[in-house]
This record gives sequence, C-alpha cells and structure tokens, in this order.
Amino acid sequence: MLHPVRLRILQALLGGRELTAQQLSAEIDGVSTATVYRQLATMVDAGLLQVVKEHRIRGAVERTYGLAANPREVTAADLAAMTPTEHKQAFAAFVASLLASFDRYIDQGDVDLVRDGVSYRHNALWLSDVELQELLQKTRELYLPYAVLGPGEGRMRRLMSTVTILDRDRAQNP
Repeated sequence: MLHPVRLRILQALLGGRELTAQQLSAEIDGVSTATVYRQLATMVDAGLLQVVKEHRIRGAVERTYGLAANPREVTAADLAAMTPTEHKQAFAAFVASLLASFDRYIDQGDVDLVRDGVSYRHNALWLSDVELQELLQKTRELYLPYAVLGPGEGRMRRLMSTVTILDRDRAQNP
C-alpha cells in the first residue's frame, strides 16, 4: 500500500470516487498507463480496491475502480514486522505523496491558501501516552462523520494528512 504510485491511486479514490484506469492515468501525472494498470491489478488482488463497474467497449472491458468496502488496514503486527529501512521507505512514499498533492495545488494557478482552506502546521505537544491516545481517539471521533460524506453541492474534495512523531531528543529533557 505504501508504494508511491499506489498511494496516489488511493488518494485519487478517496471520498467515494470511482475512476477508470484511463481517468486515474490522467490524474496521476508522470506515471505511465501501463504502470497504473499493473498497480491497479496488485491493489485489487490485495483487497485494497474493487471493480465497481465493467463496461464493454468494442470487445474490450473498461473497469471502474473504487476503494474496497473494507480495505485491509496496516496492522500493528504489520508495522512491527517492518525493518527500519522499510519504515523509512514507507514514510518517504507518504511524504512524496504530500509533496505531489501540494505541487498539484500550487501548479493549478489562482492559489489562495486562506480562501481554499489549505494549511500546513508543525506543532509540539507535551503529552503522556494516555493523553496522546485520548487526543487520537477524539480526533477520530471528530473526523469520522466527515469522512463518510461524498460529493455534493458546495463540497470540494480536500486531503487531510496527519503525522505524529516522538521527539526523543526533547522527550525527557525540555
């Protein structure tokens, strides 16, 4: 799931979107259609995506893809099994996805971060393990009612990402 192209495909399908391979190729700049097809097949096999429609076009079948109803999440066991190098690669893919999203936004022209609700922040919080878990749970509870909303009048698709990192250098010595 943490492959850079797969992240971009998942990102494109967030919010209940359903797209064909051709539509995904058009949205994912710099990636060949063949690569998109290969990654789609891998993601369907892994249970991350599902084929939601099939349409015959002159003997060929055009498939429309959407997120799987219950996509497999990365579990604590999956994370524990990853090597430090794999974690670095996964995080690099995540950051590359963020950069690509921001680049697409900036490159569209007519940029107004305030009007468009675009922001980026870096905050330091002093939290115990219990307080961190409370914060994450409250964030999930706040977020979930909005995560299920689909396209609608006045709604614009927005990407929201979070990162939490322990600052070991400062964790014990303020």
